[in-house]
Amino acid sequence: MSLLDPHGRRINYLRLSVTDRCNLRCRYCMPAEGTVKVGHDDILSYEELLRIARAAVAIGVEKIRVTGGEPLVRRGIIDFLRQLAAIPGLRRLVLTTNGVMLPEMAASLRNAGVESLNISLDSLRPQTFAAITRGGDLRQVLAGIEAAESAGFRFIKINVVVMRGVNDDEIEEFAALTLERPWRVRFIEYMPTLAEAGWEATVVPGAEILARLSRRFAMTDEASENLAGPARYQRIAGAAGLIGVITPVSCHFCGDCNRIRVTSLGIAKSCLFDRGTIDLRPILAGGDDTTLREALFRTVAEKPDRHRLAEGSDRQRQIAMAGIGG
Repeated sequence: MSLLDPHGRRINYLRLSVTDRCNLRCRYCMPAEGTVKVGHDDILSYEELLRIARAAVAIGVEKIRVTGGEPLVRRGIIDFLRQLAAIPGLRRLVLTTNGVMLPEMAASLRNAGVESLNISLDSLRPQTFAAITRGGDLRQVLAGIEAAESAGFRFIKINVVVMRGVNDDEIEEFAALTLERPWRVRFIEYMPTLAEAGWEATVVPGAEILARLSRRFAMTDEASENLAGPARYQRIAGAAGLIGVITPVSCHFCGDCNRIRVTSLGIAKSCLFDRGTIDLRPILAGGDDTTLREALFRTVAEKPDRHRLAEGSDRQRQIAMAGIGG
């Protein structure tokens, strides 16, 4: 089944959050004071999450990304992922993680059917990493990436949120990781999810990132694959891996957006910055999967043509990414 939104975009990708909890406190994801934790009884059960996933696949979703917070902190996540992977019609199951728990869990994740990992890593320098994550240990994440590679994941994607004056002096160092390793290093423009004043000064535009890299490396464009996300990829000449740039601010990718989201509280969203939401919890309580599919259809039908960050209308809304799923 082909699922189209009002603007002709094919929607085949669901980001499904399983928790708002996280074992790091990244500065662009959470306010310094943290967030109000919801009760365990308020988070959707695995059975409810599976119902949503099955309903999404039934209407045309082919790829599911499991997110958090940090999804690996939730008990029972491996069994849940195994059940997700077994849904008929689901072509790709992927997961986003900060990598802290990967040393112990990478092999189990691969055996459960997770195909690819997105691993957040915003600095290769221990002190900078600790400052961005408010206390994280870089060694744990690097060990997690090694464990993921040993486990045989098809794709290992390293997500780097580039922040001027914080980690933008590491762009070339991150790109060089792809020379010997078959990783996909993706540079992501900083987004004003916490609605802080003066956030524009933190953004390093994707065009600037590519210009800086092109002064050091010879690069060629790489075609995007089916079911891909918003990254545009290039390869350094002779490199084993790829470099990607994701530009939600300077050159929004909304025209190619292929996804919807469901938070761990059961709120369906057609866009990260969209004010319109649909609460799936009453539908889940009613037990009618036909109505659940209709609600997901409605989420797609209400998808806006684009976000309005550049115009300012979405700038003042604080979004705790841990509660939405990145």
